[in-house]
Amino acid sequence: MDDTMKQFQKSLIEVENEAENLLLARHQLVETDRLRNGNREALTALRKRARTTKTSVPLPFESIMKEIEGLGSRPLVKEVCATCGNHDSKENTWMMFPGTDVFARIPFHAVHTILDKDQAQLDYESKKLQSYVKEKSFFISEKGVLADKISPGVLRSMVTLTDKPK
Repeated sequence: MDDTMKQFQKSLIEVENEAENLLLARHQLVETDRLRNGNREALTALRKRARTTKTSVPLPFESIMKEIEGLGSRPLVKEVCATCGNHDSKENTWMMFPGTDVFARIPFHAVHTILDKDQAQLDYESKKLQSYVKEKSFFISEKGVLADKISPGVLRSMVTLTDKPK
């Protein structure tokens, strides 16, 4: 094989590896989105059960000011959970742990706290995967492999050619 064929083969192998990584990342992104949607549905169901929304529970300061009128020696700060609201936070709720078939009855407050933390982690992973997919797509596009009408590399070289002073 001559040098140009070896170079071409090396380039094809590199693009193929990047494309495989891109497909794997897209698959992971789909799975992460599926888990995020399930968590969001579970959190919505918990809020419906507690009859709250994300913004329906007043801030701790607002609730204190409403209750301060005729009180003697009550604590100055009353913590109010945005999901629990006035719902009994110690009421046991069934929860299936992610990735297992194990069900457990744990307090309502603990359930939504676990789901909130899990949701935040899934949001972070999803954003990370989205940026990875974007990066890999751009790399493959730069190589001229994707079905772009005009490759970004060609556009860049055309822009630099037209920007030169005459």
